[in-house]
Amino acid sequence: MGSLPSFSLDKDVPLPVLYHSANSQVSHFTHSFRNLNFPEVQTFAKILLNAPGAIFFSGVGKSSNVALEWAETFASLGIIRSSYLCPLKALHGNLGSLFPNDILVLLSKSGASEELIKLVPFAKTKGAYIIAVTSSDDGKGGLLGKVCDTNVHLPLSGEICPFGLAPLTSPAVHEAFGGIIVASLMETNRLSKEHYATNHPAGRIGKRLILKVKDVMKKKSELPLCKESDMIMEQLAESNNKGCGCLLVIDDSNRLIGTFTDGDLRRTLVSSGTVNNLTVGQVCNRNPRTITADMMAVEAMEKMESAPSPVQFLPVIDGDNIVIGIVTLHGLVSAGL
Repeated sequence: MGSLPSFSLDKDVPLPVLYHSANSQVSHFTHSFRNLNFPEVQTFAKILLNAPGAIFFSGVGKSSNVALEWAETFASLGIIRSSYLCPLKALHGNLGSLFPNDILVLLSKSGASEELIKLVPFAKTKGAYIIAVTSSDDGKGGLLGKVCDTNVHLPLSGEICPFGLAPLTSPAVHEAFGGIIVASLMETNRLSKEHYATNHPAGRIGKRLILKVKDVMKKKSELPLCKESDMIMEQLAESNNKGCGCLLVIDDSNRLIGTFTDGDLRRTLVSSGTVNNLTVGQVCNRNPRTITADMMAVEAMEKMESAPSPVQFLPVIDGDNIVIGIVTLHGLVSAGL
């Protein structure tokens, strides 16, 4: 933890209480998932995987939050069209979102949520197939389970609330169950990282899976280029102006000969005391790490950070060793990697 707040911390939360709450939650989770009816769960997963239309998720109270989470997570896969349906708004116009062969999944701990029970007959007139996901005491979904086309029972041994009333366990169990279904569908559908990334272009996950070196590299006039016969003192301004901390040493055909870095400059000054009469070619590194434009940007970052020592840039070359760009660590970080 960081620094503590300035106000008084006289009231204490005993460690045994925290240990008890944590162990109780683990116990409840273990009970729920060890006692799942897996043939029933398998049927539920098959229905979702083969859905001919869209899938809508709905709930009330805490179950509403879980339903929204399920809807957004399923949508993020890009293999199933899913959305959240507010039960109250559905009864006042949003039911128009449902079409024949759509699936409506209703989440309820008790199976007695009046708002969901009222919604069922109207959803059926729209031609939707309705599934209840419940943790009711009767194991059959309560009244909600009876009016739906099918019910999936999530066993629940209790809540960690001292009174056994506040939903401190059931929402977590329902949300975790959704994660199990999502992970299973991803594996069954052989969802690739590339496909998954197309739905996460703005996040770090998507960028790491989508961006290539050519998307983040500097090129053309941005490149700090020089010839090996150039004097170091004459090229320091070029290195500084291009903001890469280096020079890319090329021949007359733009083929890479080597690199000259700020570190090379410092080491040369320490060993020789001056660089006034030295050319870039005399002290450049003729065996630098390089990368190609079609490689993933995250691979460039990994290559920069690899042994024996990290570097701040990589020359980007083509198949003929011609320099076409440069990718810098600063540029990768700025791109969100």
